[in-house]
Amino acid sequence: MKTSKELTTNWRKVASTIYKKPVDSKIFGEVEIDVTHLENFISEQRRKGLKVTMTHVFLLIMARGLRTEAPELNAFFRRGRIVPRPSIDAAVSILQADGGMGSVLVHHADQLNLEQAVEVLGEGIQSSRRSDEKGLNQKKNILTAVPWPFRNWVFKLYTTLTFKWGLSLPFLGTSPNSFGSFVLTNIGSIGLDKGFPALMPSSNVSFVLVMGGVSKKPWVVNDEIVIRRIMSLTTVIDHRIADASHGGKMFRYVKHILQHPEELL
Repeated sequence: MKTSKELTTNWRKVASTIYKKPVDSKIFGEVEIDVTHLENFISEQRRKGLKVTMTHVFLLIMARGLRTEAPELNAFFRRGRIVPRPSIDAAVSILQADGGMGSVLVHHADQLNLEQAVEVLGEGIQSSRRSDEKGLNQKKNILTAVPWPFRNWVFKLYTTLTFKWGLSLPFLGTSPNSFGSFVLTNIGSIGLDKGFPALMPSSNVSFVLVMGGVSKKPWVVNDEIVIRRIMSLTTVIDHRIADASHGGKMFRYVKHILQHPEELL
């Protein structure tokens, strides 16, 4: 793992000066990928009794990709320096029973296997929907209890201390790692084909990945046009932390694993 000194290159210092998070420090990317093999792989695992979904698979792909392909993305900006994170954690967006959005924080996601990912994420979702959750959703509930306009002031103070200055607030259970290394959301599950995400101003994540819908499209395979199952992936990256090249490394890794999903086992 690279050190903070190695990550804080001259260009990163310049980028962090030019760009302010997250108003103008964003790189957007989009790619369409063939998930035909992946869907077959998922169907096979479900026949064996493992209730795996696209979200579980992409959770593992992105976490492992951070570890092996683009570790520079597993970092956050604090007081003029790029700081590597101690672990690879993921915030997975979920739909609450009331129709609102929540998140489940999956710790050490890169160290999980497929079965563990299904178990950990399932337990997190159930806990969140029982309204006894800890972490991300609890903090949101605390904030909503503050009257307006004091809510804006409290939020500004909170983000300044935690995400701009990089301080931990144990009495609130918050730290620069409260939202994990990245955010993963599946809008295809709610009927949307494509979406361009926002870098949450209340987090220190370096990127957000959006999984879009899957549909049949003509696709070139071995110089022949065939019908394949295609998914849209979109991402936004904090330009202070990384460049488009880092996103390119991740997408190349994603494409490789989708053609060889058995490597997840």
